[in-house]
Amino acid sequence: MRKSIDVAVADVDRAGLRRRLGMGSLLVLGVANILGAGVYVMTGAAAAEFAGPGVMLSFVIAALSCAFTGLCYAELASTIPVPGSAYSYCYVTFGEAAAWALAWLVMLEYTLAAAAVSVGFSGYMVSLLGNLGVQVPAAFATPLVQALQQGGHTELRFGGGFNAVAALAAIAAALTMIFGVSRSAAANALLVAIKVVVLIAFVAVGAWFVDPGNWRPFIPANEGGFAYGWPGVLRGAAMLFFAYLGFETVSTAAAEARNPRRDVPVGILGALAVCTVLYIAAGAVLTGLVPYRQLGVPDPIALAVDRIGWPGFAVLIKLGALTGLASVLLANAYGHSRMTLAMARDGLLPPLFTRVHPRWRTPWLGNLVLGGIAALSAALLPIGVLGDLTCLGIASAFLVVCVSVIWLRSTRAELRGGFRVPLGGIRVGRWWLGVVPVLGIVLCLAMMAPVLTDMAIQVRRGDLLPAAILLGYCLAGAAIYLGYGLRRARRAAQAADVSHASDGPTP
Repeated sequence: MRKSIDVAVADVDRAGLRRRLGMGSLLVLGVANILGAGVYVMTGAAAAEFAGPGVMLSFVIAALSCAFTGLCYAELASTIPVPGSAYSYCYVTFGEAAAWALAWLVMLEYTLAAAAVSVGFSGYMVSLLGNLGVQVPAAFATPLVQALQQGGHTELRFGGGFNAVAALAAIAAALTMIFGVSRSAAANALLVAIKVVVLIAFVAVGAWFVDPGNWRPFIPANEGGFAYGWPGVLRGAAMLFFAYLGFETVSTAAAEARNPRRDVPVGILGALAVCTVLYIAAGAVLTGLVPYRQLGVPDPIALAVDRIGWPGFAVLIKLGALTGLASVLLANAYGHSRMTLAMARDGLLPPLFTRVHPRWRTPWLGNLVLGGIAALSAALLPIGVLGDLTCLGIASAFLVVCVSVIWLRSTRAELRGGFRVPLGGIRVGRWWLGVVPVLGIVLCLAMMAPVLTDMAIQVRRGDLLPAAILLGYCLAGAAIYLGYGLRRARRAAQAADVSHASDGPTP
């Protein structure tokens, strides 16, 4: 059963959003939401395990994929201006079952992204405390599962500790959102400024200390599988998908853009371009300061800034990184709680998830459950596994967005929003195949393929954990949908249709 487009659009029309965002506002919005956890946390693992100094090219490939998907997001946001991201678009275009499958994967993305950021937060906190003379025992700052590089492949071994610092960071973010702590626009702008200034300061100062010899070879020779070479560059791009999370915020702001046809693509592409330049510069300095094989840590910039030899500067950079990561954790907690709230209102999750705290007026259960899962994942799993599983969730959502544009253009041509993807397309029978959505689909599949292939290689070698997590999670989702969501969601949809009909046409 699909959610009616008329119902979805009518709900937004009643909200009466003003078109107040110009090109500059959208550009700043994009940079603010993109710049953050990925470059601080995942760059080191991508360079150490897969791309070497070629991680700079990995950033470009990941950005291209996001650019095509971002334009598709913009068309959907202006045609079906429904808050709620890819889940809402999927529900309207492909129906309930597909929306559930996508939402279940997106919840995996949110939860494990929070875990990965928490692991990064742990690394920077431990490093900062070390600068201040406080040593955290390794058993409380390393995960149970350790990732080891062996013969061109990553092997997983049990026997680490329990990353309590990361777990506490994830729990603190969830509790903060439950207590309803909000940031003013000025405070948000300050956090964004700190993130940008810290990264620029690291690049500007670190550039004077790089050893160009660390960049040779720029793309190390392939050592089998996805360890280095061009396969490694592509594999690194899949991991660095993480670094561009947040660009879709510009797309979903299309309903409030003064000139969405012009300003939204400029906002998306401009924000991606600004962040990609910063990421490439950070990747260059990072791999120039530290040999790439030594960067497989969750706090690579902390490791690199210590090589400069300025303790005071290192403390400032680590404080800034922690501030940026904390803001990302809070934004993530907000996002996943609203996802569970939307699913519960559609009947796909129990109504318990729609309840708000009587005092703080926040959806507490979604934050508590997903925050707890994120904390446990951060305590037990290495950063690479968390990054790979997050990538699959991101790519799945992006893939559905691109396919949704093709489906709507082919079956609901009368729907016209304020923005349409550029470069045109061709018709094959009844189907419109646009250049932008097709390239977006191809690149999303290109991001997923190396992760799934690497997972299959791990299974053949006996490392079953990542595949078992993914399979177990998908089976649990299918069981919940068939056992609960299938019946309850249809009742909720019928009730929504009746309510819309009783309201009469939207003026």
